[in-house]
Amino acid sequence: MRTDIESAVGERYSRAAHAPEMELCCPVSYKTELLEVIPEEVLERDYGCGDPSAHLRPGETVLDLGSGGGKICFIAAQVVGPSGRVIGVDMSPEMLALARGAAPVVAKRLGYANVEFREGRIQDLAYDPAAAAEYLGKRKVESPADALRLQSYLQRRPLIADESVDVVVSNCVLNLVRAADKLQLFSEIFRVIKVGGRAVISDIVSDEEVPARMQADSRLWSGCISGALEEHAFLRAFTEAGFYGVRILKRDAEPWRTVEGLEFRSVTVEAFKGKEGPCFDGLHAVVYKGPFSEVVDDDGHRIPRGVRYAVCEKTFRLYSREPYRDQFEFVEPRVPVNDPPPFDCSRTTLRHPRETKGLDYDATTDGAACTGPDCC
Repeated sequence: MRTDIESAVGERYSRAAHAPEMELCCPVSYKTELLEVIPEEVLERDYGCGDPSAHLRPGETVLDLGSGGGKICFIAAQVVGPSGRVIGVDMSPEMLALARGAAPVVAKRLGYANVEFREGRIQDLAYDPAAAAEYLGKRKVESPADALRLQSYLQRRPLIADESVDVVVSNCVLNLVRAADKLQLFSEIFRVIKVGGRAVISDIVSDEEVPARMQADSRLWSGCISGALEEHAFLRAFTEAGFYGVRILKRDAEPWRTVEGLEFRSVTVEAFKGKEGPCFDGLHAVVYKGPFSEVVDDDGHRIPRGVRYAVCEKTFRLYSREPYRDQFEFVEPRVPVNDPPPFDCSRTTLRHPRETKGLDYDATTDGAACTGPDCC
């Protein structure tokens, strides 16, 4: 059953599927060549605040939450290419009809079809309304046993399966989800992303906490105002869901709207999945290059600049990838560690050079390998 907020959001975006509503738009620049294959009726009904598709890569499987008329999906389809796949999820039948009607046109212009649209609530990606309707069209639920069978059936047919997509994107939609469901929303985003995948989310955030009386205004909520999280709370929601390496890719300096002194602006945030797992000591170390005197990561590692900081094998691998790799030098052990012991990541530990070189390391070089005009 829909809440008052969901009803207000659904009704407003249903109307917006038929006639453009400029109040829902935040100025965004897209690559012109990526818009040429998209029908004009889709472009006219674009209600985003950013471009998460700009951070996608060829071959990826992408899930767009709150896909609306399909604009970001159709742009993403071109970025990921024919070897990639794009899934759009939206709860508005009118928006889905617009997107599904445009999909064959886009596919013909591109020469391949890699986009599909599914109906559902973005905070409940495990529940597939179409699967439920199919089941109930064939069987009646008249007893507790029947209800359990339906539940089991739906669990085997989620709208989006666990760890099935490389990237989750969304464009100005997370703020539309009511406050009570936001924890589940971020948890669902985390659930469906593969280990090693990421989320790239464009959304509206506030510079102050939105007061309760504004949150109770359904029109402000459906207008991407009242449901906005404070900027720091928005980023924290990703880390609390289990993501790491959360970073702001784009932040508008000027607010999109100001309401009663509160500033609402667009941000695009990237967050990574994959830090789970045990910690073992393979004698690895990293050197933070600066410019800050030290940095602290989401797991509490406090790393001073310029020193060999001891890390477990898992952290060493994480730092070797985005978004960390450009911040560090990496020191691998010269001696193999065949049975690495557990590593306590809760402590701050420096790595003595002899640990990575080996206690018996006694090499001496004569500089003969130094060549070139810059060699001393």
